[in-house]
Amino acid sequence: MAPRLLACFGRRGGGVTAAAGDEAAEDPQQQAAPGPVLVELFASQGCGASPEADAVASRLAQDSAEQEGGGGGPAVVVLAFHVDYWDHSGWKDPFASSAWTVRQKAYVEALRLDTLFTPQVVVQGRAHCVGTDQDALAQAVRDAPRFPAPAMKVTFQRPSPTTLNASFTGALRSRAEGAGGASVLAALYESGLVTDCGRGENKGKSLLNDHVVRRLEKVAAVREGASARKTVSGTVQFALWDGFRAAKCGVVLFVQNAALQVLGVQHFDLPDNV
Repeated sequence: MAPRLLACFGRRGGGVTAAAGDEAAEDPQQQAAPGPVLVELFASQGCGASPEADAVASRLAQDSAEQEGGGGGPAVVVLAFHVDYWDHSGWKDPFASSAWTVRQKAYVEALRLDTLFTPQVVVQGRAHCVGTDQDALAQAVRDAPRFPAPAMKVTFQRPSPTTLNASFTGALRSRAEGAGGASVLAALYESGLVTDCGRGENKGKSLLNDHVVRRLEKVAAVREGASARKTVSGTVQFALWDGFRAAKCGVVLFVQNAALQVLGVQHFDLPDNV
């Protein structure tokens, strides 16, 4: 798919504040175990090449879940961000957000690229390739630095039918490398989404989308050089949507510095009764 220039950008609101606590003890052997690599797919139902990239990313995640990484969890975690700059081309993506377009633009600037395009994958915030290029994606995952997964514990609560609270606490297990410190972010995603596309480049197709990011919130800010053993705590509230089902969703917590480099990733399943 040819690169698409972004005409205008929205602005995302502020994150949820959180407090950092005292030092936390941790097992050095656990600290040394490599955690997952974060693969972010930027796609749109309005882009003719995105369904193939969706399939590539879903297979990568499935294969990773079956094989598991050296730390006892998946070697790769996938998040799909649906951008909105294709919405004017005949089909409005129901999962698209201007906030995800802004996120992709930030990667374009950080990676010193010329323009936005779909489908694009960004690996560990440090490398990118076309989302349909399986070989390039596999190589980028192999080349990506891997960090210990954060040792965070989470408690989920449903204060109302339309909200989900997630409270995190634990050690990040990686130092906040890079100027400006780091942010701890939590993404709520949904899989198994089927859409009958009635217009645009994918007209007449039944589109399957997995790992679609529905919400992204800031759990905490970590100062530059903060110890990997430092306990970090924070609570976020996710606004839920019609048809929310916990069995189709999961939460990915990740640490990202000011240069948008990912320093650690942790995946959580949602309890069935949430």
